[in-house]
Amino acid sequence: MNNCIFCKIINREIPAYIIYEDDDVLAFLDIEPISKGHTLIIPKKHYQNLTETSDELIMKMGVINKKIALNILNKLKPQGLNYLINQEAIAGQVIFHYHQHIIPKYDAKNGLTINQNIINNDSYNLETIKKEICIK
Repeated sequence: MNNCIFCKIINREIPAYIIYEDDDVLAFLDIEPISKGHTLIIPKKHYQNLTETSDELIMKMGVINKKIALNILNKLKPQGLNYLINQEAIAGQVIFHYHQHIIPKYDAKNGLTINQNIINNDSYNLETIKKEICIK
């Protein structure tokens, strides 16, 4: 992808603070971090989002995500971590190259904050929804 910033990082056209690399995956520090150690993990092959990415690559990225998370926990000592994947603009995806975020959480006020609008279950029939999306 010619205009993809992550592809440019992979091709070394743009510098990055790379913390992990192999033949398929690259991980680097976010240049606009939400917190200290905010890391992005991306496949080297361009996929727009999670559902377009191969199962094999998603599994490999999960293992790498865990290794990086353990390293962040051991070295930077956050109280917790948020893992984030956005898909499509409405869900917050800004760069349309599949990526996973690891966002360290040092205290309640800093880092990723989630503002939930819990819906009233009366407005949705959960049994109907279960039947529609259940995987058998």
